[in-house]
Parts: sequence; C-alpha cells; structure tokens
Amino acid sequence: MFNEHLKKAIEEEYRAYYFYKYMLRLTDDPYWQSFILHAMEDEKSHYEMFQQLYYMLTGQFVQNPSKPEPPIDLKQAAKDSLMEELEATEFYKEMLLTIPIPQAYNPLFIAMQDEIEHAIRFSTMYNAL
Repeated sequence: MFNEHLKKAIEEEYRAYYFYKYMLRLTDDPYWQSFILHAMEDEKSHYEMFQQLYYMLTGQFVQNPSKPEPPIDLKQAAKDSLMEELEATEFYKEMLLTIPIPQAYNPLFIAMQDEIEHAIRFSTMYNAL
C-alpha cells in the first residue's frame, strides 16, 4: 500500500512542478513569481526524493508521469494550487504513519512541511488577486 501511495505522490509532484511552471507564465509580478518559483523548485525536489525512495523500495523508477493542462487564469490557478497543497499535506501525514523503512521519514516530513508553506503562499496570492 505504501508503495502505491508513493507512486501517486511521485506522479502528483511531477504534475505540480509542471503546473507551476505553466502558472509562472501567467504573471509578470516578481512577488508572485517568487512564490510560484519557490513552490516549483520544492516540487521538483520532492519528485526527486520520492523517486529515489521508490527505487530503494522497488528497484524501479516511476516512468512517464503525465503533465497537467496549463492553467489560463492566475487567480483560479492559485485557488486550485491551494486545494492541491492542502490535500497533499493530509496525504503525506497519512503516509508518515505507514512508512516501511526509516529512510522514508525525512522525505515525507520535508514534503509535508513544504506543502503547508505552499498553501500559505497560494492562499496569500489568491486573496490578494
């Protein structure tokens, strides 16, 4: 079960990275760009950590995750991102309770904390737009 959840997390982190990459094009405001870039870089890091963990557990990498549709409206993208980040926080919290090896703790804890931070950033963005 943990491996299935980890695979889902890898796919979601990949989609989040590309969603933020597309979202970045919707604004020329350096303040909002810094929020989006921060989240984008974190999502890439989560993807890489989770792929490494998945390899440790299975001897394989998750292949060919799908990319999301590009957003077209910054405020809606911020709202969607806020919901996704909050859901990811809950998902990682549940995964922490079922870790099969000690090496799984740090990547999950880091990602969970980062998702909380992203939710704060996107909430700020959504409420300001």
